[in-house]
Amino acid sequence: MQFREKRVTKSIINLTPMVDMLFLILLFFLVTSSFIEQPNIKLELPSTKYASTSKIEERVLTISQDGKLFFQNEPVERKNLVTVLKNAFSKHDDRTLVLRADKNVPYGVVVDVMDAAKGAGLKRVVAPTVLEADKKP
Repeated sequence: MQFREKRVTKSIINLTPMVDMLFLILLFFLVTSSFIEQPNIKLELPSTKYASTSKIEERVLTISQDGKLFFQNEPVERKNLVTVLKNAFSKHDDRTLVLRADKNVPYGVVVDVMDAAKGAGLKRVVAPTVLEADKKP
């Protein structure tokens, strides 16, 4: 009588395809993610301790340190601001303007811009700040 040994087969899971797919998915998310582009206007935003953060970045009016106005990174004259804002917000239901002003801009300039926003029929003006915890020393 002849006895044969029973062969034991081990199943091995090949992880190479799974790692390849993981890198492809990671690459896909890196390529398709959107990055918020800040304008090339140098600003130092005022800092706050208790304000909450929000991500409204659609229609931005920037006031540089020397008092120049930029709407959507395009220079705007102060006398034309009301018409520019009316035209920009005429097709939008959300009438919120993001007002990014350097902390050294005179208060009167900010008030003039807020008055122009009110004259254009805007409902809200949001002023972003930097939290002191996020501020670099």
